[in-house]
Amino acid sequence: MFRTKTVEQSIRDTEEPEHALKKSLSAWDLMVFGVGVIIGTGIFVLTGKVAKENAGPATALAFVAAGIVCALAALCYAEFASTVPVAGSAYTFAYASIGELPAWIIGWDLVLEFALGTAVVAVGWSGYVRSLMDNVDWHLPASLQGPDVPNGTFDILAFLLVLVLTVVLVLGMKLSARITAIVVAIKVTVVMIVIIAGLFFIVGDNYDPFIPPAVTPPGGGSAWDAPLVQTIFGYEPTNFGVMGIFTAASVVFFAFIGFDVVATAAEETKLPQRDMPRGILGSLFICTVLYVAVALVVTGMQHYSELSVSAPLADAFKAVGHPFYAGVISFGAAVGLTTVCLILLLGQTRVFFAMSRDGLLPRFFSITHPRFRTPYRPTILLGVIIAIVAGFTSINELATLVNIGTLFAFVVVAFGVMVLRRTRPDLHRSFRTPWVPVLPILSIAASVWLMLNLPGETWFRFAVWMVIGVVVYFLYGRSHSRLGKAGQDALY
Repeated sequence: MFRTKTVEQSIRDTEEPEHALKKSLSAWDLMVFGVGVIIGTGIFVLTGKVAKENAGPATALAFVAAGIVCALAALCYAEFASTVPVAGSAYTFAYASIGELPAWIIGWDLVLEFALGTAVVAVGWSGYVRSLMDNVDWHLPASLQGPDVPNGTFDILAFLLVLVLTVVLVLGMKLSARITAIVVAIKVTVVMIVIIAGLFFIVGDNYDPFIPPAVTPPGGGSAWDAPLVQTIFGYEPTNFGVMGIFTAASVVFFAFIGFDVVATAAEETKLPQRDMPRGILGSLFICTVLYVAVALVVTGMQHYSELSVSAPLADAFKAVGHPFYAGVISFGAAVGLTTVCLILLLGQTRVFFAMSRDGLLPRFFSITHPRFRTPYRPTILLGVIIAIVAGFTSINELATLVNIGTLFAFVVVAFGVMVLRRTRPDLHRSFRTPWVPVLPILSIAASVWLMLNLPGETWFRFAVWMVIGVVVYFLYGRSHSRLGKAGQDALY
């Protein structure tokens, strides 16, 4: 269960013709992917939700806290991605350092994280498209607007988006990178419009108080809904205040998961040893600065208690009498969230592909397309499933579940860096995480702290998914593992 797959063997597996991915990405492509997926739901959707419910104007500080946690993890990811340039991200890193069962668990976790992340963002995209349609007086029937709308049942827009992006991913990575580059340019332009235009509508009184006083939720709240850290230490669940900032950070953290998706494309990068660290760290820095600026502007334009949850940026401009800017933002958000879905779906299929190539999932899914050299079988399967999930998804139900999965992956990667430094000191590392083991330990502590600020209900759902994963491993993965079979063959 704790047998490890050597880095050398992981790299050799990428050279099998039927299971090889095409190397076509540069450092610029990776940074565009990172910015493309990081700038998305956090700015365009979740900003309003956490400002209104958890942190008020101090949402900017929540983004800073989440960004610091991500920076610590990003340094660990950069070392692994440049040393083990193989598809699978944290799954592959764990297999090379900690062992097969931990690798399976983190892979199972990533499958959930990216799948639900894609569905959540698709729903956010649908909300902005509907806001844009409202500007020209077009309206979908309520039944086709999804469960976040009164009397809504199925989100047809989110469903169709995921299906279209599935086709794009099947056709090839370079096509995906070109589309992403165009869309990212539009998205960053819109973000800059929000920051620059919004500065003229800031009202200082909206920042008073910057950190709203803590309040007990209506009805007193419950341990089930409260952050786990509050349940552990036995105090009343509260919104706002200092604890509200940490709760908000654990939610907006969803907006930073882009850089670990970049790591899943290591195998398709021309010079991963050089370009992976640049792509991961560069995209994270750019986006953190933009996140903080947007959070300050939008909470200064409109009082946090009045912000909308579905389209806070666009609706803030409507509230100050500038529907033109609202229309521009809705367009940019709708276009921009497209890349978030695309890259999350990309990460999901690459993790599934890597697990299949190792035999922990059926090998049928690791055969690449003879022409496009993409893992088309898992892409189609997962694309269809996620499209259906997106049609019936509510943002509030799933965003926190994605976050706990990502934070758990951060813990495993940071631990794996320390283990691999001790077990394989001979490995060439073109990028080295500084201050090992201090920095990885800080990364683990920060990630666990944010996990503890998620509700008990989220922990329960996550635990159920992990238990299912362990059962699947013992029923199928352990006996079909290629590494395990190779070990048995060596005995005989």
